[in-house]
Amino acid sequence: MIRVLIADDEPLIRAGIRMILTSADDIQVVAEAVDGREAVELARRHLVDVALLDIQMPALDGFAALAELGRTAPGVRALILTTFGERDNVLRALRHGGAGFLLKDSAPAELIGAVRAAAAGNAYLSPAAARHVADSLAGDRATGRGEAARRQVAALSEREREVLALLGEGLSNADAGQRIHMSEATVKTYVSRILAKLDCDNRVQAALLARDAGFGA
Repeated sequence: MIRVLIADDEPLIRAGIRMILTSADDIQVVAEAVDGREAVELARRHLVDVALLDIQMPALDGFAALAELGRTAPGVRALILTTFGERDNVLRALRHGGAGFLLKDSAPAELIGAVRAAAAGNAYLSPAAARHVADSLAGDRATGRGEAARRQVAALSEREREVLALLGEGLSNADAGQRIHMSEATVKTYVSRILAKLDCDNRVQAALLARDAGFGA
């Protein structure tokens, strides 16, 4: 079972999300929080796999809660679920280690799919969020960010760069292993090594760096 926390200060929103998620036989909502501080506490206490975080919450907003989870509960995969899909929000969430970004008007099947993707270690972006990221990457490459990313990636071995490129495509460890004829466990080892060398907190940040460098585009 995928253990999920819902963090939103609107009771009706939480109820609606819970109803959607519990319709899936592999998802269990184990905690609900009304603000970001409570979200962090409950995520640690209930051994949550995936946390759904609204942006605008009291005490700690979604971004602050995301950062705190990264420091104190790195095993929790955090998804930003919001009505505010502006480009800056999408990029801020991903640059700070979020496992994905989707909007509250997403279809129920999309919400369930996003939770499953996050739990499996993959990134999930709503179509609108993906467009924002693509536009940002194009701008980054034009302004020199891509060159900085390429210099950073140059520290990796050829095989590590190959695995990084597959992260940039959004592939899971299992799918990446099939692509390059490597076991899933071996891919996982490579991913851990890549994260350490690139000083990335998670595979989403590594995937963004890969795409900045022109990999997986």
